[in-house]
Amino acid sequence: MTTPTQPRMFPAQQPPPGPWDAFYPADCPRDVPVPDESLWRALERNAVERPDETGLAFLGRTWTWRQLKEDAEALAAGLQGLGLGRGDRVVLFMQNCPQFVIAFYATIRADAVVVPANPMYRAVEVAHYVADSGAKIGIASSDIAAELVGGSALAAEQGAGLEHLVVFDLADGMPADPAEIAPPTDAWPQAWRDWLLARPSRLDSATVAVHAWDEVCRPGAAPAGDVVSLGDDLALIGYTSGTTGVAKGCMQPHRTLGHQQICAGYWTDMHELDRCLVVVPMFHITGLTMGMLGSVANAAAIVVLPRWDRGIASSVIAAQGVTHWPNIPTMVIDLLSSPDLDSYDLSSLVYVGGGGVAMPQAIATKLQESFGLEYLEGYGLTESCAAAIQNPRGGPRRGHLGVPFMGVDVRILDTGTLAEAPTGEVGEIALHGPQVTTGYWNLPQASAAAFVEIDGKSFFRTGDLGAMTADGYITLADRLKRMINASGFKVWPAEVENILYGHPAIQEVCVIHAHDPYRGETVKAVVVPKPEFRGRVTEQEIIDWAKDQMSAFKYPRQVEFVDELPHSAAGKLMWRFVQDAQDAKDAPVSAGPA
Repeated sequence: MTTPTQPRMFPAQQPPPGPWDAFYPADCPRDVPVPDESLWRALERNAVERPDETGLAFLGRTWTWRQLKEDAEALAAGLQGLGLGRGDRVVLFMQNCPQFVIAFYATIRADAVVVPANPMYRAVEVAHYVADSGAKIGIASSDIAAELVGGSALAAEQGAGLEHLVVFDLADGMPADPAEIAPPTDAWPQAWRDWLLARPSRLDSATVAVHAWDEVCRPGAAPAGDVVSLGDDLALIGYTSGTTGVAKGCMQPHRTLGHQQICAGYWTDMHELDRCLVVVPMFHITGLTMGMLGSVANAAAIVVLPRWDRGIASSVIAAQGVTHWPNIPTMVIDLLSSPDLDSYDLSSLVYVGGGGVAMPQAIATKLQESFGLEYLEGYGLTESCAAAIQNPRGGPRRGHLGVPFMGVDVRILDTGTLAEAPTGEVGEIALHGPQVTTGYWNLPQASAAAFVEIDGKSFFRTGDLGAMTADGYITLADRLKRMINASGFKVWPAEVENILYGHPAIQEVCVIHAHDPYRGETVKAVVVPKPEFRGRVTEQEIIDWAKDQMSAFKYPRQVEFVDELPHSAAGKLMWRFVQDAQDAKDAPVSAGPA
């Protein structure tokens, strides 16, 4: 049996040399060997080597590495008691909280597969996660558990509902004594107090057996057997929406995530006793790999916040001595716009970086001038376990995505021929590397279509357009696929359109993006109402209805009524014409001659 201290290693992948090598930090290898082992082993090692050091902090409560391991083992034992076996899937449905970390590692300890679901999803959205993954067990916070129950009931109509649901209160992750909660609750927004301190009544369901967390996670319980999963075993199915509106399950075995968690430490210069603020959602691949997994692999404490609030975040950074803050640029924009900015103490930070949306150069300049911090912008996808391209320490270049990440080979392909495009010319970004997905769950045709072979290696086609400079830095030009990027959340118009067609007043709809000064892009629905509803239904009524049907980041914030939408001779909706018209409206108005 492979031991946690001497695992067999996958050989390091040797990407071709390139001009970017000159910009690599001296302590960052170009290729990284990866242990052939379960992700569990990193937590296990921390519990043995530094048992009494802080592994996790959440609003005044802390867990040592030993306590995290013991709690994860206890929950794993309880999940096994509910019938969880090797390779079974578990849906995690919650905001950032200690229970997410414990549930993730408990699932891995049981040799099962994690299926993280966006906690903003409504029942109709999360139903696909349950049905498609075939998950047997769900774990949810009590504030949103009813949505997962509803989603499971819809999935059951397809013969694939949950058998068990484990529910907990978010307040359970905080100190029992309210006086020990930090920052104190009177410094929280009222919405936080109403949400985090709530104790909803016990949830009942006729379709799934509901269990309280404490009934399943019994202190001192030990899971059956040792971990048997190795690097090629499946660890995660991360869903990413598709152009057809059907979410695809992106498969990540232990080795792809293991590679990324090691690289996160190298690239961000993370070490034991560092502290990483994890406020980017952990259901999202960036929060999971660059935040949680990277911290555990490098023995840095995970400082968890349930969602973004600039005042609380700045207070926690100072109080906890946070050293690393992976984020999305909109968080930095919000923080730097605070009227209390001069009072913020960010002196402990050594790394600030992320991606999802472009970092405005003016904001990066203000961050550097205000706090001496250089923002390290990057690029990645669920399919690449987050970062595949990122600006290096010591050599960031504003307005650029950065250089290929460790082990990654990046090619720019002509969109017509798929041949490599000349230096400086725009083409599709394609990625090869040890952290790239093995394919999509139960979708062999989609998996095959997503890859192209170049020089005997399989490259993932990202669908994003970019170019490479002569010295190896990569820029993002546009998107090949029809996708909206709202504050870092990917929204696929077809998915939104499918739901909007459920409104009785909508005859036809085209979903596009519109400019938003804060979110970058926002979702807009251009609607042809049915004749009998014209003049009777309002834009706001459509927005309010959509808000009840889909996630907060996904529902259209703008609605425009039109008499008709453009179609091709074959009857296909010509969405590009609608988008071009909106882009023209959003374009800055020329000031004209002085």
